[in-house]
Amino acid sequence: MGYIYAMSDIHGCLDAFEYALSLIDLSGDNKIVLLGDYVHGPDSYGVLKKIMHLQNKYGTDKVIALIGNHEDMVCDGRWPIGGIGDENDYTREAEEDLYIAWMQGLPRYYVEGNTIFVHAGIDEEAEDLWEWGTDDFTFTEKYPAQTGRFYDKMVIVAGHIGTAEISGNPRFHDIYFDGASHYYIDGTVLDSGIIPVIKVDTENSKYYRVTETGDWLILPYDEEN
Repeated sequence: MGYIYAMSDIHGCLDAFEYALSLIDLSGDNKIVLLGDYVHGPDSYGVLKKIMHLQNKYGTDKVIALIGNHEDMVCDGRWPIGGIGDENDYTREAEEDLYIAWMQGLPRYYVEGNTIFVHAGIDEEAEDLWEWGTDDFTFTEKYPAQTGRFYDKMVIVAGHIGTAEISGNPRFHDIYFDGASHYYIDGTVLDSGIIPVIKVDTENSKYYRVTETGDWLILPYDEEN
């Protein structure tokens, strides 16, 4: 079994996305899960093109893209892909339709081993019935971030809420581990320029921070800071 890499909340930041991708290894059985919120930033179309290119190259079973609340906004007609400024850009109309159709087919969660990958979160009160007990809104818009122990050694990897907010430290844009069952990976890229990358060894239930200097076991936030 290979490793699973994950990142979230790219928000049109193509350069930061390209850098994060340079840190991962998609050889063998390794795969990547993208946790949503690809749009509403400086180059939303570029990010979408990159993800679709990766899926065409490696396959959707190896490059798994989940839907986030910003994709929901696009699908619902609440916000155009490029943001409000592109609302009247009719030259992109055909392109927009293609991307919306792609977004509409994105799953809301992915599970491998004991790890649940999701944009925002799940209904944890449902315990082992969370797949049926969680509504669409919760998968992509759950707020605030939930911490503590979840059911039967299951682990949740989510984005959506910046780790600066979760940690209470405005300078923290790294992976937040609560020491129990939750890893949050939204580095608030539009403010920080950072897209954290997590590497999951599902066979041994180990979670690593991926950096230029190597992969480092993630400790609880209170121990690392």
